[in-house]
Amino acid sequence: MIYLTPLVFNQIELSATQIGSGFAWAAFAGTLSRLRTGRLLDKGASSALAIKYSALFGMAADFLLFNAHDYKSFALGEMFLGIAAGIYWPGIELAVPSSCGRIPSSKGFALVRSADALGTSIGALLGSFSALFGFIRMIYLLDILCMVSVLVLLVKKPLKDKRVELINRLKSSQGVKEKDSLRRVWEWLPQLFPVLGLSILATSILTLLQSILPLDLVNGGISRHPVNETWSGMILALQLCLLVFFQWPVGRWLSDKKLAFGLGISFANFCIGCLLLGLSALWNQGIVIALIAQFPLAFALSAFLPTATEAVIKISPIENRGIAMAMFSQCFAISALIAPFLAGIAMDFHGTAMNIWLTMSLACFAMLPLTKHVRRKIICNQT
Repeated sequence: MIYLTPLVFNQIELSATQIGSGFAWAAFAGTLSRLRTGRLLDKGASSALAIKYSALFGMAADFLLFNAHDYKSFALGEMFLGIAAGIYWPGIELAVPSSCGRIPSSKGFALVRSADALGTSIGALLGSFSALFGFIRMIYLLDILCMVSVLVLLVKKPLKDKRVELINRLKSSQGVKEKDSLRRVWEWLPQLFPVLGLSILATSILTLLQSILPLDLVNGGISRHPVNETWSGMILALQLCLLVFFQWPVGRWLSDKKLAFGLGISFANFCIGCLLLGLSALWNQGIVIALIAQFPLAFALSAFLPTATEAVIKISPIENRGIAMAMFSQCFAISALIAPFLAGIAMDFHGTAMNIWLTMSLACFAMLPLTKHVRRKIICNQT
């Protein structure tokens, strides 16, 4: 749904700046809901409750976006979508280690990311077919059905959140007070900063792939011919299908490697993928290069998402993982707040996204040394 929203509102002639600012409003709302959700989870709220509230806000967002025909209603729908995402991500990420049992959490995160990719790719494919038949807004109705399914599933098969029991047991045995728990955050938070820095850049690229790449494809490059909304949706669906194909084998492979290796190979592929997208604008058949770029980008996302999540789990103590996961998912909000808005302005000014992709490629290359710093911090924390 997120990938196809720019195409929906491009049809009613909202500018790239307006569409980018809509994503920024979603990120702003998500910023507030993430931190609040993280604190409530650390106080003993269950992951299942967070996911239920997220589904309800998601349904409200879908209803608003389905009926939106101007910028004001579009921005309001995006804000509700941001609140839903802000509640969902800390809750679902903490549910994974609690549900793994004897399976290492790194493999659990790889499996969950595979499920994310599968769901997103199916949605993009259905949205592309909806666009083919001239009813692209069908994606919002499909998403409402998905949210209803989530609520029914949680009622029929509730999540077992062992984390809540462990937190309560730890607090009672050690006499941990809330202010003491917050004070101890500063003991591990500096170790998390390199992961957060890398995550902001990686999620900025992910956000640009969702918000700017569809507009880049339909508007064309300097010499690259534009494509229609249907083909743009198909290209995005290709990326998501590749993500489904790569996610489990790549995540499974990296679960046995050092975290620095996973982050490093991820950013190397981000660098290559963004470079190819930028260069595609210079050739009249550059759509072929844009298609090739989807392979390293899908590999990069497959490597980054489970590896970075596992890094946060390793760094943060169990009684503070709610706020840690909220801060990690906050990177998605920060990048969504800044990247689409600035990229939309740049695209309206230059008429192409070439400079955006080249800038992101250079930034990924510059951040490669930071992956080794993450490794040293994690080793220091474990010893």
